[in-house]
Amino acid sequence: MMDDNREWRMTYHCHAIQHPRLDDQGKPVIISKPTIPSAPESWPDPKAVAVFVPDGSEPAAMNGVAFAPWTDHPINDDMWRYVDGQMDDLDEPVMRFDKDRPPASGCVIEEPDGRVWLVSPSNAFGGYTTTYPKGKLDGDQISPQANAIKEAFEESGLKAQITGYLGDFKRGTSITRLYLARRVGGSPSAVGWESQAVCLVPRTMLDQVAAHRNDKEINGLLKASTQGV
Repeated sequence: MMDDNREWRMTYHCHAIQHPRLDDQGKPVIISKPTIPSAPESWPDPKAVAVFVPDGSEPAAMNGVAFAPWTDHPINDDMWRYVDGQMDDLDEPVMRFDKDRPPASGCVIEEPDGRVWLVSPSNAFGGYTTTYPKGKLDGDQISPQANAIKEAFEESGLKAQITGYLGDFKRGTSITRLYLARRVGGSPSAVGWESQAVCLVPRTMLDQVAAHRNDKEINGLLKASTQGV
């Protein structure tokens, strides 16, 4: 594992802007502190945090996988139920939750260079400046795996393929199952309204970027892992 103790801090514009995508009700989303993207030099650097913003610049490809909007993604739960990228033979435990913490799922999308994709919720929704893409399950309409791929797309713009099971984590308002995944398509610059930035982060810097206490356990597991490095 690479050892990198460099300090890092997200930077922001002073003036609010409108997100280029409308919310689910067709209303504009005003970003009060828009994120400033990182320089292109950060894109291929496995020791750098690369920050992408909606409709911003991005490379044509990274690690052999092109960046291009996922235009034929599912558009309803019936379609998401059968979305490509699920791992049918994955050995995962039965998901347990309680009335105070309903189930949720998400993806830890890994790049071959060892970095991990994170998202910055618009206007730090839920108290998170940057975190892992995830979302609550809506009844039994779709499986945790399908929901994880769906949430990863909505919050990062990326198309994910599940590669493994990371764990179930007790968070503030949910029990969240996180899967390991790899990027097989999509584009961070095409991210939807829920996120104001998408970040590619070295594992050694996860605690600095995904700084919320609810992410500490996840960060620790990923930092201890050598997968993808």
